[in-house]
Amino acid sequence: MSMKWLTENSSKSGRRLRQVLAVSLCGALIFTSGCSLLPKEDTEEVLPTITPPKVSQKPEYEVTRGPIESKIVASGKLMSQQEETLFFTADGKRIKNVLVKNGDKVTKGQVLAVLDMEDMQKDLRKKKLAFRKDEISMKETLRQKDQMDPVEFEEASIVFEESRQGITDLENDIAKGTMVAPFNGTIVMLNAEKGSVAKAYEPLMIVADTARLAITASVTKDDLKKIAVGMEVNVDINTVGKTLKGKVKQLPYSTDENGNGNGGNGGAQKPEKLEDYMLVQLDNMPKGLNRGTPLSVEVITLRRDNVVLIPQSALRSIGSRSYVQVVDEKGKREVDVEVGQQTPTEIEIVKGLEPGQKVVGR
Repeated sequence: MSMKWLTENSSKSGRRLRQVLAVSLCGALIFTSGCSLLPKEDTEEVLPTITPPKVSQKPEYEVTRGPIESKIVASGKLMSQQEETLFFTADGKRIKNVLVKNGDKVTKGQVLAVLDMEDMQKDLRKKKLAFRKDEISMKETLRQKDQMDPVEFEEASIVFEESRQGITDLENDIAKGTMVAPFNGTIVMLNAEKGSVAKAYEPLMIVADTARLAITASVTKDDLKKIAVGMEVNVDINTVGKTLKGKVKQLPYSTDENGNGNGGNGGAQKPEKLEDYMLVQLDNMPKGLNRGTPLSVEVITLRRDNVVLIPQSALRSIGSRSYVQVVDEKGKREVDVEVGQQTPTEIEIVKGLEPGQKVVGR
């Protein structure tokens, strides 16, 4: 009987154990399958280290001592000291012939170009024939002068002289249809073409003595007020590799707001003349230069030596007050200053600063 109880008891224990194991196994399976069904968690993002921006530090400048110059810069070119722009005064006439080329050497009085004046020449021949009749009539009038009324005789004389003057004027107009060289030189500009219609006073040629060159520059009306003959200049010529020294030799006779000669022409083109430009005399004129070469001129209108200087960016102002920020071992402080001469980059300090101090820029 006891054996039967042990057997039954062990049998029940085994069943419970198997049930426990089965439940545990199912739980494990459910857990593992549940984990596989859940979405994978994102990998944690690594954020870059954010560095706070540095506060910009304003520049500091040392107060210096030296020269300061006020300058006017002008552009220019090399022109001949003797050159002339040639044109016809007759309007609407065709150019019959052009007898030179650009760069040709010419001599004084040489014919350069001719207008077609055939119609005027025909008119001249008619006037001369008619004048011959007037001469015969005038001789008869002179014979009868004593019998004529003085007023009638005077009127006849006036008509005769008008005929004579008309022929002279027409001859002069025809002569103006021939362009001649005014002096020995070189054709440096040619804008005349055979068969084209010439306009009155339109520049067609420039004759120049290329052996005698001049430094010329265009200056505006406002700049001209600040320039005087004798002022020092620095000249940079495109083909010369160094700055040349010189002085203002002559101011233009007239100029417009943009520095063009002739006082403004309403847009019309007029012949170039040396008197329309500022002329510069160099201490030493280089050799081998060519007319027309571009150049730039700096005119030193005011120069002061051994003055206290700071950069433009270091000066501050509020209303009529001018001041700077001085920095030293004690920190920054505002100092009122008296300003003198100024340029686009530097300022002269008359009072308030000493060389060696440091000022803060803006």
